[in-house]
Amino acid sequence: MSFKAILLPLLVQVLLTFMVWIYLFALRIPEISRKKINPQDLRDRAEAHQLLTVSAAASNNLKNLFELPVLFYVAVLLSLVLMIQDMLLVQLSWGFVVFRMVHSVIHCSYNNVTHRFITYATSCLFLMFIWIRLASFILMH
Repeated sequence: MSFKAILLPLLVQVLLTFMVWIYLFALRIPEISRKKINPQDLRDRAEAHQLLTVSAAASNNLKNLFELPVLFYVAVLLSLVLMIQDMLLVQLSWGFVVFRMVHSVIHCSYNNVTHRFITYATSCLFLMFIWIRLASFILMH
């Protein structure tokens, strides 16, 4: 199996992060203009969230894409450095990324908390299994 296989989900996760970032600013800039908000009034994050209600969910999602996905990036890099890869690890990686994508779509659109939580928790399980798989390879060899 080519090591490129494990890099594809990583690239898709990075693409997702940039897509949410672009979406955030596609919402935020017109919102600032429409509400005639002085950009200086946005210097405090808590105040900004109160003023920028239209783009708040996208902003929260972007922040979320820098939380648990960091463990995914580390896992992929570790698998490359240690040359650990099998079909299960690649499938788990895709599972994580697909559920992160669904989570972002829900968070940035209709934002149903129950649906969002289910996809978030499922992605977390995929990530946990990735780390269990890596740990088993490391500990057994």
